[in-house]
Amino acid sequence: MVRPKLPKPTLILFVRHGQTATTGSVLPGRAPGLYLAERGQQQAAAVAQRIGALKNKPVAVYASPLERTRETAAPIAKALGVRVRSEKGLLECDFGEWTGAKLKDLYKRPEWSTVQRYPSGFRFPGGESFAEMQARINDAATRLSAMYAGQTIVAVSHADPIKAAVASAVGTHLDLFQRIVVSPCSVTAIAYGPTGPTVLAVNNVGDLSELVPS
Repeated sequence: MVRPKLPKPTLILFVRHGQTATTGSVLPGRAPGLYLAERGQQQAAAVAQRIGALKNKPVAVYASPLERTRETAAPIAKALGVRVRSEKGLLECDFGEWTGAKLKDLYKRPEWSTVQRYPSGFRFPGGESFAEMQARINDAATRLSAMYAGQTIVAVSHADPIKAAVASAVGTHLDLFQRIVVSPCSVTAIAYGPTGPTVLAVNNVGDLSELVPS
């Protein structure tokens, strides 16, 4: 008996936005008006060159609606000859009352240990829970995978949502997702297929030419 051929997976290249003036010092969240620093613009240009050199070129570029992600997505889209599409599912976590707070001040709060060690049980005051954030980006990945079945696309997002997507893809509990590192303008590649996701790369800042399932 001949086994039916499974559909080809959809490869999503998750790209974290480039560095901003507040990266590593402030929790910007969804606050508007934050743009890439000069270093971030250089990072965006470099990742655009890497993605543009792929043989299996992405057919679409999506970004969260925030300025820093759209700025990062712009040179990628230009290199691929497509336009940037907005996707709210790729948004940063809603940090609520913590939006714009300095990280050095947040580190002193008793809730910070919960953020790091028990994120699945934490909700930002007046904002979103990590569990809701994870469900949101997973839903976006599912929808985009169905729209571009068997193709490759780019999704420009933020560190925490990408880390949550990786944790879900490898079957790791959300409480461990803080152990994953996603650097500015790194590429995280996840293939979404009929039998589940396959993580091909996490926090990649080098060669992307061998992104295929083994």
